[in-house]
Amino acid sequence: MIGRLTLSDFRNHADALIVPDHGFILLTGDNGAGKTNILEAVSMLAPGRGLRGAALRAMARQDGPGGFGIAAEVDGVVLGTGVVAATPDRRQVRIGGVASSANALADHLSIVWLTPAMDRLFLDSPGGRRRFLDRLTLALHPAHAAHSARYDAAMRARNRLLTDQRRADPAWLAALEAQMGEHGVALAAARSDLVARLNLALAGQPDAPFARPMIAIESEEDGSDLPLAERLARERRRDAAAGRTLSGPHRHDLSVLHIAKGQPAALCSTGEQKALLLSILLAHATLVAAHRGQPPVLLLDEVAAHLDPSRRAALFDRLEHTGGQVWMTGTESSLFNELSSATRLTVTAGHVFRSAI
Repeated sequence: MIGRLTLSDFRNHADALIVPDHGFILLTGDNGAGKTNILEAVSMLAPGRGLRGAALRAMARQDGPGGFGIAAEVDGVVLGTGVVAATPDRRQVRIGGVASSANALADHLSIVWLTPAMDRLFLDSPGGRRRFLDRLTLALHPAHAAHSARYDAAMRARNRLLTDQRRADPAWLAALEAQMGEHGVALAAARSDLVARLNLALAGQPDAPFARPMIAIESEEDGSDLPLAERLARERRRDAAAGRTLSGPHRHDLSVLHIAKGQPAALCSTGEQKALLLSILLAHATLVAAHRGQPPVLLLDEVAAHLDPSRRAALFDRLEHTGGQVWMTGTESSLFNELSSATRLTVTAGHVFRSAI
């Protein structure tokens, strides 16, 4: 868990220090005060581009020096990330004071989030659902981020070579396809393991007050039993014509079914879709706690505001039972009245203050 969080020139926070003393960290304040910016900073303590998926240079404070820094103490180890003004698009990471890769952060902390932007998760393109699936998978399989990065790098290189297939070196193409095959198998296996375990955890959940989902991985593959590397070699001409690689785990999609209604999540109401996501996150937190001995850090942006009092109380109870650290935002402190023990903070124009209890 995060014992201390420091921000320097991140978004609208010139400097901020948060020292949580409870499992719940509640951030309240007006819209635009900088509450979600704090959640985004926490999300940057994991591999990837954070909960907004923004460019690094966009995270630096306007009118600031051009760089930013985020540091957190996690179980006695200091994790740090940020950029310097001279190279605003190059992320730097330090773990215990030693330069490291962003993917190595997954060995120390697992972080999952739910934001208002995810309200359309089941309606938008498969890419968003795939990123959500990978975030859940990463919490169980810390090497997942490295496999994903290497797979994507090999795929980009292959796509470039295929733009002029007549001049492309067949041996180099074969080597790239072998890399995609190796890392693609690892990606697919980790995702499948996550889905199987999560469905078992979800099976033990009640249908109320949050809808109970069943999840699956959908693929556009043709059912071929050929290893991925061999399939890619056979499909070079097709992929060259398409201008992209058409087979592989980068084409996976996450399917979610509302069990009680027997209805795909995309056809459910907005409220039901949010309830399905909450059920997935709650079951996942329990699963990760059992697997890693430590639950993930949960970042819930404006989630409480969309729940009636009874469901809000049920959510807080379920979150407390995960035993994890939960960061939540809201415009009204009254949204969190049901919580007796919490670190309560008020955010005002980029400044963070302890709230009166």
